[in-house]
Amino acid sequence: MERYRTRRLHKALLALTAAGGLLLTGCGAGDSGSSTDSAQDSKGGGKGFPAPAYSQGDRREGEGEGEDKDSRDFAPEPDYLSTFALDVDTASYGYARRTLAEGRLPDPSTVRPEEFVNSFRQDYDRPDGDGFTVTVDGARTDRDDWSLVRVGLATRPHSRIRSSGGTPIAADPGERPPAALTFVIDISGSMAEPGRLDLAQDSLGHMTDQLRDDDSVALVTFSDEAETVLPMTRLDGHRDEIHDAIDSLEPTDSTNLGAGMETGYETAVEGLRKGATNRVVLISDALANTGDTDADTILERIASERREHGITLFGVGVGSDYGDALMERLADKGDGHTVYVSDEDDAHEVFSRQLPRNIDLTARDAKAQVAFDPETVKEFRLVGYDNRQVADDDFRDDSVDGGEIGPGHTVTALYAVRTRPGTEGHLATASVRWLDPKTRAPHEKSGQLETGSLHDSLDDTSARFQVTATAAYFADALRDGDSRWSSLPAVPSLRGLADHAEDLAKETEDEEVRQLAQAIGRAERLMD
Repeated sequence: MERYRTRRLHKALLALTAAGGLLLTGCGAGDSGSSTDSAQDSKGGGKGFPAPAYSQGDRREGEGEGEDKDSRDFAPEPDYLSTFALDVDTASYGYARRTLAEGRLPDPSTVRPEEFVNSFRQDYDRPDGDGFTVTVDGARTDRDDWSLVRVGLATRPHSRIRSSGGTPIAADPGERPPAALTFVIDISGSMAEPGRLDLAQDSLGHMTDQLRDDDSVALVTFSDEAETVLPMTRLDGHRDEIHDAIDSLEPTDSTNLGAGMETGYETAVEGLRKGATNRVVLISDALANTGDTDADTILERIASERREHGITLFGVGVGSDYGDALMERLADKGDGHTVYVSDEDDAHEVFSRQLPRNIDLTARDAKAQVAFDPETVKEFRLVGYDNRQVADDDFRDDSVDGGEIGPGHTVTALYAVRTRPGTEGHLATASVRWLDPKTRAPHEKSGQLETGSLHDSLDDTSARFQVTATAAYFADALRDGDSRWSSLPAVPSLRGLADHAEDLAKETEDEEVRQLAQAIGRAERLMD
């Protein structure tokens, strides 16, 4: 991993990009060199995508007259490759929404644009079998020769049980292998705040009723010390025992997260089930203050269990004060991902839908590489994924960590791409590489985009594309602290973004898009 960190730093210094790295999480189907078009929702936005909030000639304060802003923060020639590990984390967006609802702007260091983008449903085609689809599309903007290019990956969901109206309401649990879940639960004093331990207990109780009889559950708690409250226990005939163990949890003392993780993985190994999906689920505010508090140190202590036995990590963040950086790093290096839970609705979404969907795996160590054509592309910027970048020549090195992707996942990477004036033809090829979770055999798929396939404007794209762009612009504004100056082209005002998100919410009839509009409106008022 030292080689990975060194090469990643080298690439980051080359790219000079604070906005670099919007990760493409999902895997693609379609033969190499083929293009997969996204299924279009209805065209988005009754009033059209909001116009830029400043003129093309404006500069950041302090920039010299001879300095071209568009030459900053992009991958310099001759580097036309963008390589990163796939990611389906959404915790950053959930925590930002919670913070804004409390009347505070989130710390820019906790804002990861890829997690904003990947918090919303997409319109990508799904593969018929195992593997992924690759969708590459884009639209020109009102600024110079800049376009937004979306790279989307999607896996096949488990078959769904449908209501009489045909609406998918639940995944068929019989399709997945059995699960062996070790819940590592923070019961430190800080978890006494309403919406932390009480919310976790309610959610775990609800999930216990949703799991199958052949699934297994273990409970580990930690405060100043860690304890295995319940060893790995089959659900069949033991649901009441599991409920009693969950209900008995009470907050106490300090937060020794390192001890919790170590004991959690030991318990997971002791209860390891062959042929099952073995996963540790960490539920915490991640405010570690006792014992090991560094993610690398914690993960080093559990490295053999994590890699040898293929145990993955699912991090669930809670609390108004939240150790975002620690939780995110634990999940990234623990072959898993994170979500954030702020209320009962979030909790039931995570424990009743997301976690069951994430029990199974479609791909291990999944990485993406986007190759831009130097004949048509002058420069590009990857939005987000700052700490998920991989050295270009490690794309096919299967010993380098990637991301773990489950059934029904979509992952989106958004790029700002500046084309060379007057050029036409091939613009980019997006490729995905992953390992089969059972055999570890490698697979790859690709998709392409031509300049002629770019939409003339964002108004011409699907509603889901416009939601993606809106979420990315919003995250970028929160990171910069000023929506007028962005690494993205044709920057709208926050007011314009909020209004457009409201239009998109009505068009898509999507409550999550309506919540996005509310969050943008709150941010605008706080930034005034």
